[in-house]
Amino acid sequence: MTETHAFPETQYAVQLVGPDQLTLNTTKQVPRPGPEEILMAVEAVGLCFSDLKLLKQFDQHVRKCEIVGGVAPGVLESARNYVPGSKPTVPGHEVVGRIVAVGERVRHHRVGERCLVQADYRQLRTASGSNAAFGYNLEGGLQEYALFDERVVLDASGERFLLPVGEEKSAAALALVEPWACVEASYVTPERQTIRAGGRLLVVVDEGRQAQDLTSCYAPAGGPAEVQEVAGPQVAGLPQESFDDIVYFGSDKATLECLNDKLANGGILNTVLGGQRIGQPVSVGVGRVHYGGTRWIGTLGDDASEGYRHIPADGELRPQDRVLIVGAGGPMGQMQLLRAVSLGSAGMQVVGTDFEDARLESLRRKAEPMARARGVTLRLINPQQTPLEERFSYIVLMAPVAALVAQAIQQAEDQAIINIFAGIPTTTRHDLDLDRYLEKRAFMFGTSGSAIEDMRIVLRKVQADQLDTNASVDAICGMQGATDGIAAVENRTMAGKIIVYPALHEVGLIPLADLKHRFPSVAEKLADGQWTREAEEELLRVGRESA
Repeated sequence: MTETHAFPETQYAVQLVGPDQLTLNTTKQVPRPGPEEILMAVEAVGLCFSDLKLLKQFDQHVRKCEIVGGVAPGVLESARNYVPGSKPTVPGHEVVGRIVAVGERVRHHRVGERCLVQADYRQLRTASGSNAAFGYNLEGGLQEYALFDERVVLDASGERFLLPVGEEKSAAALALVEPWACVEASYVTPERQTIRAGGRLLVVVDEGRQAQDLTSCYAPAGGPAEVQEVAGPQVAGLPQESFDDIVYFGSDKATLECLNDKLANGGILNTVLGGQRIGQPVSVGVGRVHYGGTRWIGTLGDDASEGYRHIPADGELRPQDRVLIVGAGGPMGQMQLLRAVSLGSAGMQVVGTDFEDARLESLRRKAEPMARARGVTLRLINPQQTPLEERFSYIVLMAPVAALVAQAIQQAEDQAIINIFAGIPTTTRHDLDLDRYLEKRAFMFGTSGSAIEDMRIVLRKVQADQLDTNASVDAICGMQGATDGIAAVENRTMAGKIIVYPALHEVGLIPLADLKHRFPSVAEKLADGQWTREAEEELLRVGRESA
């Protein structure tokens, strides 16, 4: 084993041992790396709303269950940080740290490297149809030392999930690359605009309707590997979640609701109304739009290709968009709004809503100068006080509330994009007005997590000083304040992100606005109330001294 220094036998760690059962373990063992293992000293961890979802769902969360593919047999048997199902886990996935020890067979990581953790292990499929993740079924970063197995944190191409970073940026700024990368992913992830080449296609035809030739909808790489055509009443007997594309020539509510369950992850349901109407709301699996990548498209006419043609290339904002961000005052909502304003141009209009006036005021201080500099029209509104009557061409939903999807369809302009960013639970269904949705040629989509390239995009912006992720920080704490921090996320008492410094054992949760009372020398190093590297360095100094 190679190591930089002697490290302790035990450590402080936040552990989730059951639903709503968080505990601060002050004597968790610090593991010595085995032959394939890597030990990281955690510098900083950002708290996320996703941590709260894990807290509530625990072993029912789609990323807490067993890994069933993507890793060589036998690897997981020896991976000591693998904690599927009801095993206690350590949450926290927004992490930066330094490698302090490696096993003798580790080849792609070295002691001394400072690394970001890409938490979303998309190559490792779980029994739920999702994927493994650091901070879920693999222990996360709310501990002083985190363990990794090199065979797990490398994909098939040799791509590392521990991304080396430089020394010049603060730990907080780097830890927040991960949530900013999730925001970035929601805009840059490509959308499929054709029937999947080599996939499974289901064609469903109602009585009195006729299926058309679908070759114009095929991908340049070729058509589907399998095509099955059935009449509407036959769909109930088909296997669940097994079709990459479903083209439905019909308008029956019950058939559509049944087809909802036949879509595979990443599948597209294309409804060809042929001049008819559904006539009533349809129960749609809105949770799977986010977590399963399912898509709903269609046309009022007879040409199935129209539905595919209206799918955007990705979820990126357009120059003249009228943007609505619902829940803009929360930590991730602030990121969404700041990104929209920073990339916006004259002609773009951005409206952010939140029920908390204090959150809106915090966001206003950050966003208004940027909006003025770029010529973006910005309004921040509490809809309980100022109801919104207008329409929007791009709507971002930051609260995991299914009813907001139905509301967004009513607020949408023609060809609007509806970004279901918040993770509505996978099994959630909600009644949607699909007639209006198809009439408007709207497109709803969702993304979950981020890819390595998304993190690299954000990291390049941070390193080039194009983006200061420290702008998201609203409070800091050590391990003593981590559980209070998660409670603050749940109770929406912070407008921005909470950063945990595991090396500080006894520091409780401190909003930046209150630093002058607890650590005045740290408060002096803020920049107009904003977190800085200098403030972080001073906190680590005085925080250790006060312990």
